[in-house]
Amino acid sequence: MEEMEILRQEVENCQKCPLSITRNHAVFGDGNPHAHIMIIAEGPGYHEDMQGHTFVGPSGQMLDKILEACGFRRDEHIFISNIVRCRPPQNRAPKPEEREACLPYLMRQIELVDPQIIILLGATALKGLIHPDARITQMRGQWIHWNGRLVMPTYHPSALLRNPNMKRPVWEDMKLVVAKYRELVDADHYSAHC
Repeated sequence: MEEMEILRQEVENCQKCPLSITRNHAVFGDGNPHAHIMIIAEGPGYHEDMQGHTFVGPSGQMLDKILEACGFRRDEHIFISNIVRCRPPQNRAPKPEEREACLPYLMRQIELVDPQIIILLGATALKGLIHPDARITQMRGQWIHWNGRLVMPTYHPSALLRNPNMKRPVWEDMKLVVAKYRELVDADHYSAHC
């Protein structure tokens, strides 16, 4: 059995923290398992928990618009994952012990996908992967070198739904991602918008 499928089964059967008790589905991740870009967000929300897939609600629709503007498709260019695999009650931020329980899954997933670029969506993803004291408002839009990979933190699509003024900074961040993708992966990558 392929390693990614073995990992998927581990995640779907995980009971390492109390989130496993209240979940409908553990959300493993979606997209191209050999993508050059990996997106990491906080964790599943209501829609994701119900369907077992990443970014299927209103935030997912916003993310799809962003990716489309960049010329990226989920099934070709992107693999999407989360810091935690189960929905925290009332969509609260995951607790440190919940993040710690899930982190080995994420680290293994990053190793298997082997992306050159990682996009962190929101403060929880930044704190969970880079440093617990990291601040998204200070670090978004700046490349971070992490474990031989380039990491771009930016705001989560749900923040854009709450505050449309955040769309411009995210677009500036994503233009940097497109430029880096052209530099590292495909010089001819097409985007109608950047």
